[in-house]
Amino acid sequence: MKRGLGLVVVALAALALAVAVGPTRVPWPEFAHSPIVRELRLPRALLGFLVGGALGVAGAALQAIVRNPLADPFLLGLSGGAGLGAVLAIAFAAGGPWATPLAAFAGALAAMALVYRIGLAGGGELEPRMLILGGVAVGAFAGAVTTAVVSLADAVALRNALLWLWGGLSGASWDTLAVVCAYLPIPLALLFAAARPLDLLALGEEPARYLGADVASLRRRVYVAASLLTAVAVAVSGVIGFVGLIVPHGMRALLGDRHRVLLPAAFLGGGTLLVLADAAARVVVAPRELPVGIVTALVGVPVFALLVRRWTTS
Repeated sequence: MKRGLGLVVVALAALALAVAVGPTRVPWPEFAHSPIVRELRLPRALLGFLVGGALGVAGAALQAIVRNPLADPFLLGLSGGAGLGAVLAIAFAAGGPWATPLAAFAGALAAMALVYRIGLAGGGELEPRMLILGGVAVGAFAGAVTTAVVSLADAVALRNALLWLWGGLSGASWDTLAVVCAYLPIPLALLFAAARPLDLLALGEEPARYLGADVASLRRRVYVAASLLTAVAVAVSGVIGFVGLIVPHGMRALLGDRHRVLLPAAFLGGGTLLVLADAAARVVVAPRELPVGIVTALVGVPVFALLVRRWTTS
């Protein structure tokens, strides 16, 4: 309980810090009424928290159903599909502020459906190994097409596409935040409701079935819900890697493996990590801004290397 409350306090502190810092100094007497704070920093910090939280929960859930500690939302091809959709929208100059997010969302859903079809084994059950292999194949194919489109784009479209592919929250607004808030509750509720069956699945497929878990249905529900979380995260923020990989491991080390605790903790941890990474991306090279995906990669790659080493030597 104390550690959980500590996570909440850290998350609130991270949000406060993200609102307080930025490339433009805002005097404290004007802080509460500043348009920079109300229209830029606050919705950006809140959107970053929701995106990071969604990626953290999706990562924890996917690691459970494939029973692979190195599983990540983007390992299943979703980022590749979303990236291809967004790059096509950018390259063809699709009109409207929602064109790129909608194209990215559609691309992620298409990748989800294709990987799901590849991952189906005999009897209509999702096979974890085939799911991962299908994700790698779909992601590689989408990445190849994306590279071809980017290489043929003009200079402005090329820069915009590359910035989007590295992730960022510069497009945050109250409207975007409202859409995400309306979208997230259903897939989050589906995953939180699956906490006990996921605990049973951690014992192995046969023990889980013996204890009453419908493993095939569980894998389908969790895969679709986690993919939907990832799809909306990528649609509004671009490709931000490693949050869904490293956060669940940190929360397991802190709070244990029970998913009733792990999934909410992964939401808090993922949101906190992304909010802090975005704050760093805005101030490290101010007045310019780094793509936040670069910051999460700089943190995530060493952690990933440690996880690979631990997993292969265990």
